[in-house]
This record gives sequence, C-alpha cells and structure tokens, in this order.
Amino acid sequence: MRIVVTGLIASYPLGGVSWDYVQYVKGLHLLGHEVFYLEDTGKWGDSSEERGKWVYSPQLGTFTEDCSFNLKYLKKVLAFVGPAMRRRWSFRSPKGEYFGLTEKEIEKTCDQADVFLNVSGCCLLRERYRGCRKKVFIDTDPLYTQYKLDAASRGTATPDQAYSANSILKHDNFFTFGENIGDPSCRIPLCGLDWHRTRQPIVLQDWPFTFAPGAPAFTTVMSWKNEDRLPSIDGESYGGKDVEFLKFMNLPSRVWVPLEIALSGSAPIDQLRQHGWRVVDGYEKSSGMEVYRNHLSSSRAEWSIAKNVYVGSRSGWFSTRSAAYLALGKPVVLQDTGFPRYLPTGQGLFAFSTLDEAVSAIESIENNYRVHCEAARNLAEDQFKSETVLTCLLEDAEMGH
Repeated sequence: MRIVVTGLIASYPLGGVSWDYVQYVKGLHLLGHEVFYLEDTGKWGDSSEERGKWVYSPQLGTFTEDCSFNLKYLKKVLAFVGPAMRRRWSFRSPKGEYFGLTEKEIEKTCDQADVFLNVSGCCLLRERYRGCRKKVFIDTDPLYTQYKLDAASRGTATPDQAYSANSILKHDNFFTFGENIGDPSCRIPLCGLDWHRTRQPIVLQDWPFTFAPGAPAFTTVMSWKNEDRLPSIDGESYGGKDVEFLKFMNLPSRVWVPLEIALSGSAPIDQLRQHGWRVVDGYEKSSGMEVYRNHLSSSRAEWSIAKNVYVGSRSGWFSTRSAAYLALGKPVVLQDTGFPRYLPTGQGLFAFSTLDEAVSAIESIENNYRVHCEAARNLAEDQFKSETVLTCLLEDAEMGH
C-alpha cells in the first residue's frame, strides 16, 4: 500500500516527539508499505500571528519562521528509517514554501495513496491532500479533540476550534488513544462519530531490552504545564499534569529509591526539590532521538502521573513514552486513566490512583526487580508491537469499521 503519514517532527524537534511519529513511518516501512511523510501544521487563515507560532526553535526557546534547523533535524530523523525516505517527504514552511517533495508532487502522492494517516490530527487537511482513498484521523489526545467537536456542534467554538473541528470531520475513519471511549465510565463524548481504539506502535528492534540493576532512579520526562486553553465538557473543566502531580508531592519521602523528573515548562522546581524530587532539564534529556532513548534506557523504571484531562475523563489513555519504557524492559508505574481494563497490570506495569498505591507499586518492583523488568518487555511485545498495532489499524480502516 502507499501510505502518507503526518507528524510534528520538524515543528517540535525534540527526541520524544520524533519517536512518536517515526514509529509509524518505520513500522509501516518494515511491513513493506510505500510510506511518505508529510508535515503541514499551518493554522486556519495562515495569519502572521499564527505563522509566528509554527515551528519551535530549541535554541531560541520559542517559535520562529526560520525553518533551517528544523529541516536539517527532519532529514536526520527520516534517514534513521532508511534510504527510501530520502525523497519521500514534504514539509510546508510557515511562509507556504514546500521542501522535499514539491506542492504538486505531494498532491500527486496523496491522490495515489491508499491511506492518509493524520497522526494527532496535526496536518492541516488542505484540498490538495484529500485525494487519497482513506483519510484516517488518529486522536492521540482524547478529550482535547472531542472538546473542539463538541464546541463546534454547540455553536460555542472559537474560529480556530471550528476550523479544526471541520477539518477532523473531513476524515473517513476515526481512531483514538482513549481506549475507554464509549464505556459508561468514560466522560468523553462520541460527538456522533464511530471511534476505534488504537495505541502507540513500538518498533521493538529500536528499543532493545536493557537490564541495568545498578540504575539508580525511577524517572520520567514531562512538561509541567503547556496549555493555554484546557478542555471543558458539560460544565466540567479539566487540567494538565500540574494538577495531578501536586497530589503526589510527598512520594519521595515514602520510598527509598530516588525519583527523578526531566522537566520542562514553568514549574515550582524549588518546591519539588524540597520534597525530595530530583529535577533535571527536560530539553537536555530530549534534545535528540538517541539522547532520549539513552535516558530512558539508563533509568531504573518509570513513575509518572498523567494529565488531569486523561485521568478525570477516565479516557483509558496510555502514554507513548511509557510504552517505550516497557519495550526497554523498564517497569512502569503510571497514574490510572482507566487503561487497566485494556492492558494487564501487576507485573511490569502498575496503575495507581492514590499515594499509597504508588508506594506499593514501587515497593513491588524493588522486591522482585528482574522479574518486573522481563515482564515489562513481554508486555510491550504483546501489546505495543508495531506489526500488530499497525496491521490492526490498517485492517480496521480498510474495512471501514
């Protein structure tokens, strides 16, 4: 099949972000498909204000219209997939310039494509991209997506939200990382769409089992707070990671193993350190794909909270980052969003809702570390293997389910 995959690799040139999207590109490539990568995250209207918020510059620590660094980074990431990707990509700049495949070439590619995978819905679905046979929307941020659709249907959406909602509805099939959607316990509205469950594909060969009994700390990589507008459904507003983290501020005093956060965003670093948290620079640990993977592989395990959006809505969301930890053979202790209904817990993977549950999970891992490391890798092989995840996704899209 000819498949177009979208992403944010150039827009946010960070290791963790790159891995999220390149797993789709490489996973599909390894399955024998002809894969093309398209990045066009232009906002509605393409105003100068929106263009100024387009591509992120790590050097400047802000957004910029200068894409030179971002393009070099994108080429390096796609080269990781293999020689076939040297010409199978297109990036539209804030100024409307196309790099890699030209505007006409990417339009022709889309016209001849069997599937257009709009991962995270990050690609603006311009008319020239709509010629493919199946346009598939992959919702990696459950409730954020449905919030826009709900607001548009109620007539309360901002112009930006309304444009985004209209773009979403132009797809043929809809998948979500919110695996609990449709269950009575889940507060995410269906918005009149037939949502199908999916999860992050992991190319296991890129995440080899790494047993490091001397690794000192449980780690995670996170942004403290990075949303200007958080979703609200049926009168209930939801928050980000900062809301949930404060509930577990005292965790370091309850366990003997060090807890470390690679943190970005405006955060109460002094307060965190006073409570015993190790805090390191988030960008330093995610400045490139190898750097990010090395950081995870040198960790003892992961402990992490989830955004209040995912927890409060009982979304069933599971972290793409946590899936990578599991593949490396690193046990994961992750805040419960409803995912235990869909993923086995108790060995290698633990869900927690309270401080006591988090403490108990960490103690269980420390009491039988090797067993939990092996269980983590086995779980990744069973649940996140790219061949399985992507084959199921394509089969569901093809059948029009």
